[in-house]
Amino acid sequence: MVSLVRSFLGLGSNEGEPFRRIESALSELSKRGVPVVRASSLYRTEPVGGPPQDWYANAVAEVGFEGEPEELLRVCQFIESLHGRKREGKNAPRTLDLDILLFGDRILDSPDLTIPHPRFRDRRFVLVPMVEVAPDFEDPISGLTMRELLSRCPDRSAVL
Repeated sequence: MVSLVRSFLGLGSNEGEPFRRIESALSELSKRGVPVVRASSLYRTEPVGGPPQDWYANAVAEVGFEGEPEELLRVCQFIESLHGRKREGKNAPRTLDLDILLFGDRILDSPDLTIPHPRFRDRRFVLVPMVEVAPDFEDPISGLTMRELLSRCPDRSAVL
């Protein structure tokens, strides 16, 4: 029997119909062999960094994945492309963003992928939904739980 790696994805959108895009992405993940174990509520979040832009819709999904993180990245990028994602710079508005936040207890730093996501510990729009889904999951680098990371998070942007 093959075991699935307990992984977490951050989902965000602020172009088009952001809440529908995230719901569609969750459905697409399941269709593409990435079962969604649970998903957080959908949050309306203040943009952090980048040019002036609309607020985001954000969520976190716990998924099971059989394979390597790079394969999961390819699935995520394919789903982003289905939603018209164009990579136009850091913190730019986007139709859909799917980030691998955590992949079990793996630590990876390659030119294409860094796991855990390098900025997830400093972003309330990730940590608030992450705590909803898996408050006691430990960050493999710091050893802190998601709840502890949120309590120490320096970001004070709005997450509604």
